[in-house]
Amino acid sequence: MIKLEHVSKSYSAGIPALNDVNLNIEEGEFVFVVGDSGSGKSTLIKLLLKELEPTSGTITINGRKLNKIKRRQIPKFRRNIGVVFQDFRLLKDRNIYDNVAFAQKVIGESNRSIKKNVPSMLSLVGLAAKYRSYPRQLSGGEQQRVAIARALINKPKILLADEPTGNLDANNAWEIMKLMEEINEQGTTVVVVTHNLEIVKAMNKRVITMQKGVVVDDTGAGESTDTSYDRDDDLFDDVLLDDEGDDDYAD
Repeated sequence: MIKLEHVSKSYSAGIPALNDVNLNIEEGEFVFVVGDSGSGKSTLIKLLLKELEPTSGTITINGRKLNKIKRRQIPKFRRNIGVVFQDFRLLKDRNIYDNVAFAQKVIGESNRSIKKNVPSMLSLVGLAAKYRSYPRQLSGGEQQRVAIARALINKPKILLADEPTGNLDANNAWEIMKLMEEINEQGTTVVVVTHNLEIVKAMNKRVITMQKGVVVDDTGAGESTDTSYDRDDDLFDDVLLDDEGDDDYAD
């Protein structure tokens, strides 16, 4: 499903963010990517989305070499990839139904299909009863569920999640990861970039560890995971909450 062959990426300073990375992720896998700040995780995600081009090497996704995809073809290519971010990126002036429906309208889905698909997807993420609510009326965990629904509404083959639990408390973080596991069990390939090593250990999935642009460990499910890479002192923090906490609702 995802293949990197001798992929390197250097920015203007010349220091490689990725250095000769070789990686295979099979269809239907659930993979965590971990590592300290500057290890190359974010660069990897941007390369998979074709937001960046590699300095050298080849990236193949679902049988397509990304260097063969022309600029005008990128939007269509990305329809097969759902993306979830740490900061949710919801449309604040639209309710939950419209946030999810927007992803279908972009690809020209009919209103009839949208009216069928959106409620079904909101049910999958446990928010069917809140379809009229606005993002400000939801907890952080609920907003992330909306973001996941939006990422999945066009039935992508791959779900990329970049720090999806970074702004959530421990309980909400666990609920989001269990939801992603359910999605994976339905056939979607899931790749999660995270600093939350407690969840990584608890989930017992394949773990790819990066350090300074290199894959230093690739551990399969059920194997002992090495999480002893260099890290910031606060790397093991589960969440970064604001003063009001994650579960507060707006008026």
